[in-house]
Amino acid sequence: MKIATYNVNGVNGHLPSLLRWLGESAPDVACLQELKAPQDKFPEAAIRDAGYHPIWHGQKSWNGVAILARGYEPSEIRRALPGDPEDLHSRYIEAVVDGVLIGCLYLPNGNPAPGPKLEYKLKWLARLTEHAKELVSRDEPVVLAGDYNVIPTDFDVYNPERWKADALFLPEVRDAFHGLVAQGWTDALRTLNPGEKVYTFWDYFRNAWGRNAGLRIDHLLLNPSAATRLTGAGVDRDVRGWEKPSDHAPTWVEMSNG
Repeated sequence: MKIATYNVNGVNGHLPSLLRWLGESAPDVACLQELKAPQDKFPEAAIRDAGYHPIWHGQKSWNGVAILARGYEPSEIRRALPGDPEDLHSRYIEAVVDGVLIGCLYLPNGNPAPGPKLEYKLKWLARLTEHAKELVSRDEPVVLAGDYNVIPTDFDVYNPERWKADALFLPEVRDAFHGLVAQGWTDALRTLNPGEKVYTFWDYFRNAWGRNAGLRIDHLLLNPSAATRLTGAGVDRDVRGWEKPSDHAPTWVEMSNG
């Protein structure tokens, strides 16, 4: 089973790239973030024509998450992260696909920092950690996939000094992320590429893509049951070089059948 995460940075504006990637890469499950579309503007017909069954939680202008499955109808469990009923941002959706529980998430950016946006990010990450505490010990495979907006280590950014004051790289943000992983999650991409500079995001500005000035902020965390089935992980980085691309590239894991 191939499970991918892809921040599309506007599902309608970048629909041609999304459909091309789905056709060429053919993931069994695709977790999308930053739909930037209200619920009724999600391109359901085009996604179904591409062979995928979608569930999604849209939001006008910003946010929005979706899970697309090939050959299966996702069995939705929840479409909001527990812990704050007043948080109306569309940032989390969870479903079971072919026996695998998948959480698709779009963690807040947190900038400018310090300030209320950073506080919201840390609270959201704390809520995710609390929810993940129950998921990590499940018998079935669990994958938490998405744009975490966290650069875990200096090795995951082209120029650490430039990012020291950014909310993606602040010590308290990284510490919170490491606390989440320490519950027993496997950072699949880093685990299978331990010594390689692997990036998943390149800014639109300053020729970041051409200079390979990237960041690794899109992650797939696997619970022990899923980690025992892990056979591959990578980034479809060429997608970032397509015409009118998202600033993220699809990131994926492959797992053997249980």
